[in-house]
Amino acid sequence: MLRQPRLARAAVLFALVSPLAAADTLVFTAIPDEDETRLQQRFQAVADYLADELDVDVRFIPVTSYAASVTAFRNNQVQLAWFGGFTGVQARELVPGSQAIAQGAEDPEYKSYFIANQATGIEPVESDTAPEALKGLTFTFGSQSSTSGRLMPEYFLTRDLGASPNALFERVGYSGNHSRTVSLVQSGAYQAGVLSYTAWENEVDQGNVDPERVQVVWESPTYPDYHWTVRGDVDERFGEGFTERLKQALIDMDDPDLLASFPRSGFIPASNEDFQPIHDVAVSLDLL
Repeated sequence: MLRQPRLARAAVLFALVSPLAAADTLVFTAIPDEDETRLQQRFQAVADYLADELDVDVRFIPVTSYAASVTAFRNNQVQLAWFGGFTGVQARELVPGSQAIAQGAEDPEYKSYFIANQATGIEPVESDTAPEALKGLTFTFGSQSSTSGRLMPEYFLTRDLGASPNALFERVGYSGNHSRTVSLVQSGAYQAGVLSYTAWENEVDQGNVDPERVQVVWESPTYPDYHWTVRGDVDERFGEGFTERLKQALIDMDDPDLLASFPRSGFIPASNEDFQPIHDVAVSLDLL
């Protein structure tokens, strides 16, 4: 079972919506893997698209943390969420009947980038195992509930280097999101860290990465990650067949601007079974 105190402490950034309020509005959220301004820009356009496709009011609500997205889903304050692999598993454990319905075309083979400040002198390696040179550094993960920024990296580190992060590193931190991880490692506040490969590429595209100060030193093996999960009771609320219509609307999304905001080349069907490997890793690390 999910540890409840961690969720109970999660602060939600919006005025909480009663499950009985705005019964004809589909409310969705997304894990805050980047800063709030970017998230609002990304997902308001998605809300408009879904409203047109589904002929219902659709509202995007930001949250302050990964745990808050799970809390909002559990409490029926949102009915749909763009989750990472781990937060999706957590949410479906708490809300029986919920379904993973779509994922990015890239998401079945997602990966993490381990980055290091150039002052460490660590050279990039191409290997199936995490580099020994990371041992003894200060290291930051992203959110504690991030699949690409914590769960799978912790699994690879423990598997490959033979110890937990607290034993491997001089100091371990949690930045809260991928953008902040880049900033902390680039500034030297931490010598190394790990984040989503798409978030790294987005930071590069935004001009936020100075290659003279920070670089990718290892690319992890792949695993399933981001996806859309919907509550199992939405058909009762919005009409028979609504889940399938929602799934199809996501898969049919082909506007390059909308897709670039994720960024994804398109969406494909997903099922709960696709994320069993994430569930198993979380159990093995005693995080679920």
